[in-house]
Amino acid sequence: MGDFEVVRDPIWDNIRVDPGALTVLDTEAMQRLRYVRQLGHAFLVYPGATHTRFEHALGAYHLTRSALTVLAERGELSAVPEEVQLAARLAALLHDVGHYPFSHTLEEAGYPHHEKLGVAKLTRGDLGDRLASLGGPELVAKIGRLITGDSESPLRGLISGSLDLDKIDYLSRDARMCGVPYGAVDVDRLLATLTLVETSPGRIEVGVLEKGISALESLLFAKYQMFRNVYWHHAVRSATCMFKRAVRSAVAAGSLGFERIAESTDDGLTERLLAVDATGLTRAVQARRLYKRALDLSASEAPAETQDWVSQDSELLSRVEDALARELGLQAGQLLLDFPSNPSMLSVDLPLLTRGGRIERLTGEGRLGQFGLPRVAGELYQSARRLRIFTADRARSPERALEVMTLPKEVVERRLKAGEKVLGS
Repeated sequence: MGDFEVVRDPIWDNIRVDPGALTVLDTEAMQRLRYVRQLGHAFLVYPGATHTRFEHALGAYHLTRSALTVLAERGELSAVPEEVQLAARLAALLHDVGHYPFSHTLEEAGYPHHEKLGVAKLTRGDLGDRLASLGGPELVAKIGRLITGDSESPLRGLISGSLDLDKIDYLSRDARMCGVPYGAVDVDRLLATLTLVETSPGRIEVGVLEKGISALESLLFAKYQMFRNVYWHHAVRSATCMFKRAVRSAVAAGSLGFERIAESTDDGLTERLLAVDATGLTRAVQARRLYKRALDLSASEAPAETQDWVSQDSELLSRVEDALARELGLQAGQLLLDFPSNPSMLSVDLPLLTRGGRIERLTGEGRLGQFGLPRVAGELYQSARRLRIFTADRARSPERALEVMTLPKEVVERRLKAGEKVLGS
């Protein structure tokens, strides 16, 4: 075997894989990602969305190598040691190594974020052994901090932040594989305008040259379009909610353990659930018998007082769903509430190097009236986000459920504990 290998990729054509990446690529932890779909149940709506976390990991790695090449050609990496650059390349490749099956479904169900699981894997099994052979505990620690976003590396912005290359790959790849025109990003321009900026004495960050602002806007708008049209598509969300409930029910019944979930592939978890799921939801999702929308409101139409527990407390949400189902004439498990949340979807916080050599900060306030997209980010987020009630059958007056979502968590818990109707008298 030579010093590198070339992998053919439908998005980036030839991906050159260097020796360090080759060392970890054929480990069991990385190969598992071949069997974890990037977009979970989106293939039930977009049949081409069967691409995997493995492909995405290679794409993020490729873009990181490309960005480092640009920075090196500009002479900006002369003060960045090779082991720091190696850590960035490997962090890009390994950033999803701890990912659950079915995209972010299980994180929504209340389980720990996949970054935490991924960092734990960096010291275990053949992956841990091979990383140790490349750089020992120090390299592993550098990679882990980059993955979790806690690094002080000057290259941290390539892995986590407004411009991280993970976003560029998944938006481009997801759009292509779904067959939609929404994820277009001016990738070449964006990579060509990356720069390292000293924002304070001794602190260097990944930023963008002034001529890259339009490319950055293309990234942000692509993200909005993909969330609105693909990631939060009503049928995708219906399948996601049904699957979440099936998993939570199986865990509550003792039929499925967390460790088995975390190490599963998509098909492995589905097969296990089919054997133990008493709700029938797994089989319904597999057969694409999805719950229908009984109510569908944009976030701007939803009650302004809608509480955070609707999006953040999966255990309470399940109890409320079953109580509402009974009060609206349905069986437990036949009504599911969905109000997905990603408040940082369009956030921006990175340095800008102007043509005159000044350093400015791009934030949600935009830039002197020229970088306007962040200032309308709130409205775009409200447009993409929708509050939905999915039901297996027709429910009586489902809009009454909106009242419950405006109640403080303590009030809802008190009513449930006392056996009172969550909708009140």
